[in-house]
Amino acid sequence: MAKQKDNPGEKTITTNRRARHDYFIDDTWEAGLVLKGTEVKSLREGKATITEAYVRLDKSGEAFLVGCAIQPWSAGNRYNHELTRPRKLLMHKRELRRLIGKVNREGYTLIPMRLYFNGGKAKLEVGLGKGKKQHDKRADTKKADAKRAMDRAKRKYR
Repeated sequence: MAKQKDNPGEKTITTNRRARHDYFIDDTWEAGLVLKGTEVKSLREGKATITEAYVRLDKSGEAFLVGCAIQPWSAGNRYNHELTRPRKLLMHKRELRRLIGKVNREGYTLIPMRLYFNGGKAKLEVGLGKGKKQHDKRADTKKADAKRAMDRAKRKYR
């Protein structure tokens, strides 16, 4: 069954499917990205990976996306961009202050969840989460298996 989009002008480039498996996600924010021209063209072709990426907050109150791999544009020449350079995230100052407080005091981590275009602008969905332990992951898979078994049984006796 296809998932329905919230916004018709939104085009998903890539998602981090491991994020919800490895972290308890408490809240999400939308952030803009500062990109170069060839990076935008490469994103429009869908050539990006955010599975190993993370968000770093520095002391000056800015956020950076580190480890995101955007492949060089196929038609680019010597003006192509670097593969994994740190990219600045555009967020409101009050949001950044709140995130800095949570990350420093409460042991949360900022995880990139989804990279997409919204109205022609590249956006990143950032999740605030805590890491799961191995027993938490086992409990989640156990719940998912039980739900699948119940769904199978329901289909069988309809």
